This record gives sequence, structure tokens and C-alpha cells, in this order.
Amino acid sequence: MEFRFTPENIERINKEIQKYPLKKPAVMATLYIAQEQNGFISNDVIKEVADILEMTSEEVLGVVTFYTMFHQKPMGKNHIQVCTNVSCMLRGGYEIWNQVKEKLGIDNMGVSTDQKFSLEEVECMGSCGTAPMIAVNEDYYENLTKEKVEELLDSLKGNN
Repeated sequence: MEFRFTPENIERINKEIQKYPLKKPAVMATLYIAQEQNGFISNDVIKEVADILEMTSEEVLGVVTFYTMFHQKPMGKNHIQVCTNVSCMLRGGYEIWNQVKEKLGIDNMGVSTDQKFSLEEVECMGSCGTAPMIAVNEDYYENLTKEKVEELLDSLKGNN
């Protein structure tokens, strides 16, 4: 299926483009809008973003593959990212990672059968002073314990 931005999203993208002397710097915001609309960044999305911003598809793909917030396949309604980098690791990040994997029954980059959850092991998300942490979509949860993670997962299961 060919991807096209909605008229409302074209308007949002044009506002982002106006912030810069060239179109290319609007790539991050444009990709974020695309993912919001489509759910993930497909090859059709990459082509459309490249056309709008006068970039090559390879340049757009480079951005998509560099940043962990862009997904190249559909993810769950609640995308859970567990940090296991040094600060989080030293404060129980791997224990939390294993707890989330077991509770949801999915592995890295997996999606639950009901599409409510996806899981990703990530490197540093900049919350080293409040480790260990996880992110659920755009929300950070810090200073976690196994009990707090259990409460969070139960609340997410109840809200879906």
C-alpha cells in the first residue's frame, strides 16, 4: 500500500520545514509525524519523506536506522524499552529486562499476539542518575524496583 501523509500532517510538516533554511533538517520531525500516522516507518514512508524533504531514500533510511525511536515494523500499543546499559545494568537492569520478558512472554523486538505490547532492549536513554529505568512509549519510569515494574505492567495490562 502506498503511503501518503494526511492533509493535516502535511500542514504540520510544512510548519517544521519553515523553521530551517533547508528542508533536510526537518527529517526527524517528519519521520516522527509519519510514524505517528502509519505506526511504523515502511519503505513507502521513507520514499514519501525523501520526496517531501528533497533527500535521497538512503539519507532518510540512515536516520531511521540510527535512532531507536523509529520502528521499521509495527510495534505494540505499549512499546516498552528496557535500558540495560552500564548504569541501569549495575542497578538491576537485566533483572528488570528478564522480568518484563517473562511477564509479557515476548523477546527483544517481539510483539504480543494481541498487539498490546512490544519489547526492546536499549542502550542508554539518558537517565543514568535515576537508573534503572524503562520507557513506555514516550513516558519514562525511573528508580525502578521489581515491585514497581510489576505494578506498572499490571496497570498497562488493565488499561488495554
